[in-house]
Amino acid sequence: MFKAYYMRGKYLMLLAFMCLVASIRVKGQDTIALSKAIHENFIGKDLYIFQDSSESLSFDQVKATRNIFKKSISDVPNLGVSKANNWVKFLIKNDTELGKVTLNISNPIIDIANLYIVRSNRVDSIKINNSDYFTNRPYKHQFYLYDIYLKKNEKVECFVKLKSNQQILAPLSLATEKKIFQDISVSDSRTSFYLGIMLVMLLYNLFIYFTTRDRDYLVYCHYNFWVTLTQATLLGFSHRFLWPENKWLAENMVIICGAMSGIGTIMFSISFLRTSLYSPRLSLLLYGTIGVYITSIIVLLVGHKPVAFQIVNVNAAIVSILIMIVAWVVYRRNFAPARYFLLSWTIFFASILVFVAKDYGIVPYNAFTLHSVEIGSALEAVFLSFALAGKINTLKKEKELSQLQALKVAQENERIIREQNVVLEQRVAERTIELKESNEELNTTLEHLKQTQSQLVDSEKMASLGQLTAGIAHEINNPINFVTSNVAPLKRDVKMLLDVIHTIEEVGLSADAQDEKVRKIEEYKEEMDFDYLKIEIDHLLKGIHEGASRTAEIVKGLRIFSRVDEDDLKRADINEGLDSTLIIINNLLNNRIVVSREYANLPLIECYPGKLNQVFLNIISNGIHAINKKFGDTPGGEVKIITSHDEEHVFIKISDNGTGMDEKTMRKIFEPFFTTKEVGEGTGLGMSIAYNTIKKHNGIITMNSTLGEGTEFIINLPVIHKLEATIPV
Repeated sequence: MFKAYYMRGKYLMLLAFMCLVASIRVKGQDTIALSKAIHENFIGKDLYIFQDSSESLSFDQVKATRNIFKKSISDVPNLGVSKANNWVKFLIKNDTELGKVTLNISNPIIDIANLYIVRSNRVDSIKINNSDYFTNRPYKHQFYLYDIYLKKNEKVECFVKLKSNQQILAPLSLATEKKIFQDISVSDSRTSFYLGIMLVMLLYNLFIYFTTRDRDYLVYCHYNFWVTLTQATLLGFSHRFLWPENKWLAENMVIICGAMSGIGTIMFSISFLRTSLYSPRLSLLLYGTIGVYITSIIVLLVGHKPVAFQIVNVNAAIVSILIMIVAWVVYRRNFAPARYFLLSWTIFFASILVFVAKDYGIVPYNAFTLHSVEIGSALEAVFLSFALAGKINTLKKEKELSQLQALKVAQENERIIREQNVVLEQRVAERTIELKESNEELNTTLEHLKQTQSQLVDSEKMASLGQLTAGIAHEINNPINFVTSNVAPLKRDVKMLLDVIHTIEEVGLSADAQDEKVRKIEEYKEEMDFDYLKIEIDHLLKGIHEGASRTAEIVKGLRIFSRVDEDDLKRADINEGLDSTLIIINNLLNNRIVVSREYANLPLIECYPGKLNQVFLNIISNGIHAINKKFGDTPGGEVKIITSHDEEHVFIKISDNGTGMDEKTMRKIFEPFFTTKEVGEGTGLGMSIAYNTIKKHNGIITMNSTLGEGTEFIINLPVIHKLEATIPV
């Protein structure tokens, strides 16, 4: 990406350059003295240049038409971006004792660099293609290095063919092998130092990310990685060390790295500067430039490399200016960390300008200008790291301020709660005194209710029991009334029976004849209707027995339902618990709602029976409420209970054909204090308690419901209860 930034002004400057060199016609070729060339940095001003835009001329054709070459005016010629075959020519004479000199083209991203050495009787050629295996090069270095052998006082004419789909700078130099390696060693050291700094910043900020889990650090590491890889690719290190045997990567990674580093830069800018908050419209523009970079990669993959390179160049220029504007806007809106970002981006932008100016001769071509982008990007990475640290400090202060405000709110809430508790306690005390004064018996009843409430605290604080009290009393009252209504007639009949016995004793003890005694007894029995008296006594006793039996059955069902004597884990019959629940809730059916039961022969399961019975009660009573709401006083309602089991689980399905529920109600049905009943009809705790009870039994409760058709609850309970699950008392 960074190599591409300076390309935004290449066309105007290249046009001026070509106009200038076009005015210079070569009348004769200067000879480069080897003794002089090996002590100069570059031989650019001794070069002659020709650009074959047709790409069709062979070396022999180019060599035969020497007058088409134009003299270079720069130490490092800038050949621009085009598909043309660029030819560079120079003539050297060995006026030294050296038998060999090394030509160095220190631009690692040129695609093709072929050297042709023309001697009096032959032509030697050395061809190097950047996409070829790196190990095939004469020198295993990213720069293009060629050995030129010369005898003393020998003249040779050299032609170099340069071709690339990217910007071509031609920094050519001649030197001894020793000096060449000294120079490239210094260059490699500088690059290694830069890459080391970037790697340290990458690892350091990656470590901070794993420590803080701040997403900005991860985005920064993504950006830093691609910036580092881009620079390593532009400097030839990637081809040399990472993919020396991969032709495709060698040809295309400059463009891919440029696009990815651009995307990384934009993502980091959006994340760090919070553009979606401080500048939403500019944020959308930045996202749009990401799409342009992705387009360039697609264009590259379909085979249009020059077009992709141009897209990356133009978009890089737009992005660099756009990010500068965004950073300034965010800074003006009082986002303090933006000042570090603005400073780092300004330094980096200035380094790009220096790099571009070097290519067009505005500033000298030297080590500083050559490595200005690396220097700028390294400084940028350091300052952005500072910016991230500053942002953390800012967020820490904001968090402390937020915590302080939250503490104040909590303290105020605590004060209000204390005051409300005092008022509530006073009201409770006053009400308690009133209740004690009004009725001592009611106080005793209230004490019993409190004890029951303590045992059933997770059963809606006695709400459901309060709803069922009238029904239970009604269920018990019927057989009790039947008993009490038979007592008085039975007492009367027993008295009459005693009178009969007494009279029979008197007659039996009298002095009358036996026949007379029998006659009197029969007459008296007929007078007292003794036969009917026996039938009536038998009927009354049967009625009392049936009433007492029904009362015992209801009491047994209530005992099974409540399980007040079973606070520990027990093995219980689920079918028995369901039946006891139906006995308790029978009054709510009003002889209009049909209950159908399909029980399987279930195994005993380990559970808290009373807690499960309360779950059944809550579900069935809710179903009855839904049926009453739908059918009113007319018949047609039905509650259906089905039980089944497998080797490890017991399944209970309880369904009704009531009003049903919509999606919104189904999502909230198990939430505490949520109720569909009118005010005063329900507390909203029943289904929440049912859900928690089943969950703490290591079971699952699910539901299906259709609005207007009914609801089905499915309970899945394990046969063996796990010890880690506990049920509060």
